Amino acid sequence: MNHDGYPDAYIRGILNTVKTIAMVGISPKENRPSYFAFKYLLERGYHMVPVNPSQAGKEILGQKVYANLTEVPEPIDMVDVFRASPFVMPVVEEAIKLTPKPQVLWMQLSVRNDEAAALAEANGMKVVMTAARRSNTAGCRRRFPGWASIRAPSPRSGRRITAAAFSVWGWASTTSVRPKPCRF
Repeated sequence: MNHDGYPDAYIRGILNTVKTIAMVGISPKENRPSYFAFKYLLERGYHMVPVNPSQAGKEILGQKVYANLTEVPEPIDMVDVFRASPFVMPVVEEAIKLTPKPQVLWMQLSVRNDEAAALAEANGMKVVMTAARRSNTAGCRRRFPGWASIRAPSPRSGRRITAAAFSVWGWASTTSVRPKPCRF
């Protein structure tokens, strides 16, 4: 598959079928993009499993944190990676050993590892890399009806909105410093 862009149907198909998402690299800090994305997905009804070895045994947003994917006691539908590109391969190697295997490997904004993607696809997983899509109001409203209810920090609040914070659903442009979320 060409990972330079993804058709809406591909992304929609993934988001409509996954239920349990393991987020590798989740941060307990509220100002981190992984925390924001985790909270958003949790509030939208996805079963979220935090994975971070430095936080293992603790809780993030009421969810027990695991040190690695193999410790998660339930099947995982999607592995959402908030790690730098060089660290994706070990995550994929661990994911393909799981039974059952996750259906999807999702790498966040600016995270791209073609070798890891090829290994995941060779083992039957769908892959999304550098999840960034251009923002447009009609598209966001159509694809993500709950978007209007987000209470994200605004540029006026003095807290930066990072591109990675919005990349979980592809709302950021790779060229923007301050991405513009869908506005209603």
